[in-house]
Amino acid sequence: MQNALLDLPYDGWTPKQAYVLGAVCLVLGLGFGYLLRGSGAQVTASTAPSAQMAGQTAGTHPIPIIPQMKKMADKQAAPLLESLKTDPNNPAFLARVARIYEVTHQFATAAVYFRKSLAADPKNAALRSEFASCLYYGGDTDAAIHELEQTLQTQPKEPDSLFNLGVIRWKGKDDPKGALQAWEKLLQTNPALPEMKKSQVESLIAQLKKSGPAK
Repeated sequence: MQNALLDLPYDGWTPKQAYVLGAVCLVLGLGFGYLLRGSGAQVTASTAPSAQMAGQTAGTHPIPIIPQMKKMADKQAAPLLESLKTDPNNPAFLARVARIYEVTHQFATAAVYFRKSLAADPKNAALRSEFASCLYYGGDTDAAIHELEQTLQTQPKEPDSLFNLGVIRWKGKDDPKGALQAWEKLLQTNPALPEMKKSQVESLIAQLKKSGPAK
């Protein structure tokens, strides 16, 4: 399962930039469980990250608000965007640009580049799952569900898609029954799921059941 940071070019990040992106990644979660906050104990449906990030600090390092993060993302994406002028349909470059904007909360911009990357690589389930996450954080819950279900039509066991489908159905559509179905299918069809990830899903199922009977 892909971690959205793996393909990011780290060369050239200043210590401050690296710190900020690290902090953002702790807020968002990445790869499997992208929609989980922190350790996975809580699920977030926030679509207003600027309110959360403004004014927060960690140690002596203030975390920049969203406009500052956008400037950092634009600067980091610039070399890749230049390369795309001569190779505009390169799915790897497009995905790397998307992830730069994704981890800095520029979800609308990230979605544009994920969409372009998927046009060149439509069977890439990991990309589509990240695209769906950006759509969800951007407020388009139905479109996010559509993208995940599109993957599951051809890859019905795909773990990231099943996981995120459960989160979005629960927190985005108030559909705990649909969430439970997605997560139980995830566990049933992926017996080799790493123990840590399995525990995350089991914890969420328990949390969902504790909240009341599925509708």
